[in-house]
Amino acid sequence: MSVATEAAPTGETRRGGRWIDHWDPDNEEFWQSTGRRIARKNLIFSIFAEHLGFAIWVLWSVVVINLANAGLPMTLSESFWLTAVPNLVGSTLRIPYTFAVPKFGGRLWTGFSAGLLLIPALLLAFLVPSGWLAHQSHGTQFWMLLLCAAAAGFGGGNFSSSMANISFFYPEKHKGFALGLNAAGGNLGVAIVQLVVPLVVIIGVPAAAAKLPKHDVHLAYAGLVWIPFVVAAAICAWLFMDSITDARSDARSYVSSLRHGQTWIMSILYIGTFGSFIGYSFALPLVIKNTFPEFLAANPFIATYLAGLGFMGALIGSVARPFGGWLSDRIGGSVVTLYCFLGMGLFTALAIVGVKQHSFAVFFGSYMVIFLLSGAANGSTYRMIPLIFSALGKKAVSEQGLDPAPTLLKFKREAAAVIGIAGAIGAFGGFLIQVVFRQASLDVTAKVNAAKTAADKVAVAAANADWSVSALYVFLGAYAVFAVMTWFFYLRRSFAIERMPSLAYARV
Repeated sequence: MSVATEAAPTGETRRGGRWIDHWDPDNEEFWQSTGRRIARKNLIFSIFAEHLGFAIWVLWSVVVINLANAGLPMTLSESFWLTAVPNLVGSTLRIPYTFAVPKFGGRLWTGFSAGLLLIPALLLAFLVPSGWLAHQSHGTQFWMLLLCAAAAGFGGGNFSSSMANISFFYPEKHKGFALGLNAAGGNLGVAIVQLVVPLVVIIGVPAAAAKLPKHDVHLAYAGLVWIPFVVAAAICAWLFMDSITDARSDARSYVSSLRHGQTWIMSILYIGTFGSFIGYSFALPLVIKNTFPEFLAANPFIATYLAGLGFMGALIGSVARPFGGWLSDRIGGSVVTLYCFLGMGLFTALAIVGVKQHSFAVFFGSYMVIFLLSGAANGSTYRMIPLIFSALGKKAVSEQGLDPAPTLLKFKREAAAVIGIAGAIGAFGGFLIQVVFRQASLDVTAKVNAAKTAADKVAVAAANADWSVSALYVFLGAYAVFAVMTWFFYLRRSFAIERMPSLAYARV
C-alpha cells in the first residue's frame, strides 16, 4: 500500500518528488501516527545543513586572526571589514532565501543552498593561500580577501529558509522547542568553526613553533575541511527530506505580512537578540586579540589552539536558544525577552568595567552571560512570532466573520514569512555591531600606523587597549531601547491587554 493511501485518513497525502500535499500536524491523531516521525527526520537533516551554513558564514572570524601569520597582515579596521562583509551578505540573502522555500520546496532548496557553500570553501582553500595573492599589493590583497569573505555570506542565508521550512512541519504547541532546536543546531556551527579551524590550520606545524606569537599556518585547510561535509549535507537533503505543498505560499504572504506592525516590531527586537549573537560571534576573537594581547601572550595554548576562547560564547548562546523557546512556551516569550534584554544591558556595563580595569576575567565572563541571554532571547522572540500571528488570525475570524480554515492558514503563512523577514533584519544587526567596533578602532588604528617601529606599534596598541569602550556604550544604550520596546508593546497592560487582548490571552 502506498504512503498516500495509508496516511490519507490521518492527514498526510503524498505525490511524486517527495511532496506532501496535505499536512495537518495540529491533528493529534495524525501527529502521533505519522507527523512526528516525518517532522523529526526533516528537522535532523535541516539542522545538519544549517549547522554547516553557520560554520561557513562565521569562518572568517577565525581566518582574520591568522592572516598575519599567513603573510597577509591587515589593520584592525580592515580586519573588521573582513568580518562585517560576510555578515552583511548573509543578512541580505536571508530575504530571497525565505522566498525560495515556497518557490522550490524545502527539500530542493536545502540541498541547493548547502551545495552553494562549496564556493566560499574552495575560495579559501585555493585562492587565499595562493602564492599569487601573496605577491600582490596590499590593496589588491585586501580586496581579494574581501571578495572571498563576502562569498562566505552564502552560509548566512540558510537560516531563514530552514526556519521557515521547519515551522510548517510542527504543531503550534511544539513549534517553540522545534524552532529553537533547529536554530541551536545551526548556531552551534559558529562554536564548532571557532574551535576546529585554529586546530586545523596548524596541522603539520611543530608544537613548539605553534605556541609562538608568529608561526606558520595553513589557511587552505580551513576551507578544505568543510568540503566533504557540505557535499554530504546536499546529498542527504535530496535523498531524505520532504516538501510541504501548503508551504508553497506566493509572494502575497510576504507582502501582506509587511503590512502588520507586529512584523516590524519583532524584526527590530530580533536585531537585539540574534544580531547580538552573530555580531559578537564574528567580533569577539578579534576584540580579545586586540584588547588583551598580554593575556594571550601569557597563555599561548589558549591563543593558538582555542582562538582566545572566542568559541565559548557561541557555544553557550547556541545551547541556550532551545531553552529560551522552551521557557517561552511556559511563561510567555515577551517576559523572557524583556528579562534577557535587561540582563544583556547589565552585563554590557560590567564588560565595560572589565575593559577599563583591563581584567580579562571580568570582560570574558560578562560576555559569556551576554551570549547566554542573547541565545535564550533568540528562542523567545522566534516563539513569539507564530503565536502573534495565530492570535491575529483568530482575531480576524472573530471580528470579521471569516472562514477559519483559510484565514488561519493565511496567517500561518504570514508567520513563516515574518520568520524570514525578522531573520534577515536581525542578522543585519550583526553587521552593525561590526561597523560600531570598526568605528571605535579607527583612532587606535591611525595611531598604530603612525608609529615608526614594530616595538612602537606594539606599545601604542597596548596603551589604547580600551578602544572598544565607546562601542560597548552604544550597545548598552541599544539594549535599554529594546527592553522598553518589549515592555511597551507586549507587557504594558494598557496596550497589550486593553488594545490587543488576543495577544495577551495567547501569552505571547
